[in-house]
Amino acid sequence: MTRRSVLGGMTGVGTLGALCALGAPPATATEPGSRVAWPEVALLDGSRLVPAQWTAGSAVVVFWSTTCPFCRRHNQHVEKLHRAARAAAAAGQAAPRVLGVARDRDAEVVRRYVQAQGYSFPVTMAYAELAKATSQRNMIPLTVTVDRAGRLRQAIPGEMFEEDVMELMALAAA
Repeated sequence: MTRRSVLGGMTGVGTLGALCALGAPPATATEPGSRVAWPEVALLDGSRLVPAQWTAGSAVVVFWSTTCPFCRRHNQHVEKLHRAARAAAAAGQAAPRVLGVARDRDAEVVRRYVQAQGYSFPVTMAYAELAKATSQRNMIPLTVTVDRAGRLRQAIPGEMFEEDVMELMALAAA
């Protein structure tokens, strides 16, 4: 049993303190078990991520903001997951694709923040498109997992413990 599952059973979403509610949910979203319709998105580095690139394996998508202190701590764990996933992929093992989705509006602010934090995982600002494709939960941080078959597994609200984030590596093998 993970710490997240224990805490989830003891507290309601409104009392976690690690959640930043962000208004009304997007008009459409997928349900767990449904197939994700990946949109084409631009990454901060200028490259594009096209739907065909998502079909190669599982994915961990993290919605966050530069102004959210919970996101900052959470993304430190996401960075460790991304580095572990890159190492596993380089060794020929299954590994999830990791993508950060910044909710901010100013790309230059996000670029500076990503650089200052030392994040190497790819980041996009295509919040609306990816929220519509993956989850109607509208809070940050929000970690969404998609299995190798392209089906939504989970939308996990709030800051996660490091070991819970690292357990998402097992998603690639499932």
